[in-house]
Amino acid sequence: MSQAQSSRSHSSTSRAKPQETQLIRARASLRQTVASYSQYLRSAKNPALQTSLKPELDRLSANLNKLDNAVVRIAVFGLVSRGKSAILNALLGEKVLETGPINGVTLKPQVIRWSPTGGIVPPERAIVPQGAKVQIELIDTPGLDEVDGQTRADMARDVAEQADLILFIVAGDITRTEYKALCDLRQAQKPLILVFNKIDLYPDQSRQAIYESLQRLGARTGSGAQLQELLTADEIVMVAAEPAPLQMRVEWADGRVTHEWETPPPQIDELKYKILTILNREGRSLLALNALFQAKHSETRMAEAIVEIRNADAEALIWKFTRYKALAVGLNPIAILDLMGGAVSDLAMIRALAELYGLPLTRYEAGKLLKTILISSGSLLLSEIGSGILLGMGKSVTAIATSTDTSAGFSALAGVAIVQAGIAGYGSYAVGRAAQTYLEQGCTWGSQGASTVIREILNQVEPNTIIYRLRQELM
Repeated sequence: MSQAQSSRSHSSTSRAKPQETQLIRARASLRQTVASYSQYLRSAKNPALQTSLKPELDRLSANLNKLDNAVVRIAVFGLVSRGKSAILNALLGEKVLETGPINGVTLKPQVIRWSPTGGIVPPERAIVPQGAKVQIELIDTPGLDEVDGQTRADMARDVAEQADLILFIVAGDITRTEYKALCDLRQAQKPLILVFNKIDLYPDQSRQAIYESLQRLGARTGSGAQLQELLTADEIVMVAAEPAPLQMRVEWADGRVTHEWETPPPQIDELKYKILTILNREGRSLLALNALFQAKHSETRMAEAIVEIRNADAEALIWKFTRYKALAVGLNPIAILDLMGGAVSDLAMIRALAELYGLPLTRYEAGKLLKTILISSGSLLLSEIGSGILLGMGKSVTAIATSTDTSAGFSALAGVAIVQAGIAGYGSYAVGRAAQTYLEQGCTWGSQGASTVIREILNQVEPNTIIYRLRQELM
């Protein structure tokens, strides 16, 4: 092995290690989420709750299965007659999908398994460990301008959510409709390649010319700055999936000259190389992030359903702890101890709410959540602590004075206790309502939660990757 080959192999191995860790963390997070909600669903006696949770739990399980089997999904979008199906056929090396001059040949999304051949990317740079097998699925979609209104939006959103990588196909001058569709797909926050097809018919086009055309469209619509940040000229690929036939002059041995039509082979290697390079460079990170984002969305929707159905019980629980805390703080004559008792009450309330919602929390996690609520509330709840300290000290002094002047001391002590109890009760109610908001996000913020693992992965991505450019939006 040459020094250059050894260096490339070492670089590939170094890059693979953090991605392997990311995949392991993502699988662990999804398994924990599936196990937690499966157990909750089995124990739930509410039929409405079971009906609400079952579809999302099935989606979570399917997402975990996709991650376990290293299935990469690449979705292809574009308007009619741009050659989406032809590009997929060229990648596949055979005509699997029907193509034709009539609009609407593809009527619904179709999934095709792709096993790249040709040795474009060295085997030592595979996106899964040696001996494992990656599966790539290509998703063909109907033209975005041949499906009406909300149906089109729903189809595009659902397919884009499943995809790990998006190909957007254009040909010729890019229209406003295409530019808007491109910006809409960017909302999925997935890596995107702009594929300019039929380059044989537009020989004067170049990546830079297409990029500048997009910027002009963006300037007229007011969204060019956002696209400039998330799409570079390097993410534009030129192909000819079905080159137009060329007339060839044929000279025969007997001196005859004839002309025959010959179809050139597809010009698709540039796109194949771009796809495989992205997958080999950051494929496992893409798999992990997409699985975690889908899990986060499913978990949030399940938690919202639980919160809505359990809302009355949660409200009663919050008021119960509000009364407990007010009484405990108001009746305790010793400064600091009343604040400690109030904090214990808030922690117990958070854990009780989590248990009600089927989201078990450890004492440590509940403590972190309480701290987060206190900090994020700004002066609102921090003022409760300050007031509690001052009133608690005043209450302690008053309690001592009561031993010398009973009637006046009891009156003063009662007045301070009532004020402190009212402030403590208000603070407890505010903590309970804030905890509800956090719990609507499920356990996504826990140590194994999707949000936590997503942030860890995004903090590790390399600067030369597509994910790195998307990182600010993703975080």
